[in-house]
Order: sequence, then C-alpha cells, then structure tokens
Amino acid sequence: MQAQLISFLTSYHPITQSDAQLISLVAEKKKISKGSTLSEAGKVCRELFFICSGILRIFRSNENGNEVTHVFLGENRFCTVLQSFNEKTISLEAIQACTDTEVLVLSYPDLHKLYTQIPYLEALIHQIHQQSLLDKIQLQNAYRGYDSSERYELFLKRQPEIALYVSQSDIASYLGITPQSLSRIRKNR
Repeated sequence: MQAQLISFLTSYHPITQSDAQLISLVAEKKKISKGSTLSEAGKVCRELFFICSGILRIFRSNENGNEVTHVFLGENRFCTVLQSFNEKTISLEAIQACTDTEVLVLSYPDLHKLYTQIPYLEALIHQIHQQSLLDKIQLQNAYRGYDSSERYELFLKRQPEIALYVSQSDIASYLGITPQSLSRIRKNR
C-alpha cells in the first residue's frame, strides 16, 4: 500500500528512495468497514487519508438533519476535511466509508514532521489538494443547470465507478434530490 502512495506522489514530483522510506514508515495502514466514520463532524479532523481501495464520502447534516454528500473520493486520492485539518478547527463535515476501504493514514503531527524532513513535500501535498479542489468544483459545476434526471445521467457518465458501489441514498444526497425521486428516475430509464 505504501508503494501505491509513493507511486501517486511520484506522478506529481520525483521522490528519492530515502524520502519514500520516510513516508512509508509514517503512513499507517488501516482497513475501514463500509459505513464506518473516519472523521466525525463536531470534532477536529486530525488525519489525512490516502485511499488505496474503496470509496469515501465527505458529508454534513443540514438544518433538517438530512445528510448532504459533498464529494465522493476513490482510489489514489487524498481525503480529509481540509480546513479542520489545516487550522485545527471543529469540522462541520464527516468522512465515512461507502465501501470496505483500505487507507494509509498520516496524522497531522507525523505529516508536519515529514515536512521538516522532506522540504518539498509540503508544496507537493498543497499542489495535490489544490488540484483536487479544482476537480471538485469543476465536477459540481457540471451538474448545475440540469434537472434531476439529467444530473443523474451525467453522474452515471462522469462517475460510473461511484454509481456501482455507493448507496442510492448517498447518490441522491450528492445530486440534491430525494431518494424517492432517484428511485423514479432509475425506474423510468
């Protein structure tokens, strides 16, 4: 699993063998069961997760107590509640496993220790986060201006791997429609 993380980082910037060993020693392997919460709303998010397999989602509860999914993240992606992680503030969002998932975990103190040992790593991680945020905005913008049925069709085309493994209620919350509406849309396809 550490080799997967190193390969991913190397796709952005060359990583020396000694730096790869330092990163590998710190990245802790964890298996997460479907439905388990990795980071809770109302607490500080203290870990950065690298997804080796499976799907995570970041969500929050709205004023009616309904869960609203902000993003799904799959293999070879970093996942954290970025503002909470960086600023050590209480998070309004939570991170949950949509499938059985394997991750590598980097705690805030361990990651910052790596930043002092590997000077280019902080800029590299920042670059990856920035690209992920841009990708998320682009994807969310792609759904704007479409009705429920069109959003679902676009979702199936743009994120087919998510559609196969994630619950219909999570997909509905992501697309901003009710589970009942999604059920009707799927029935009428």
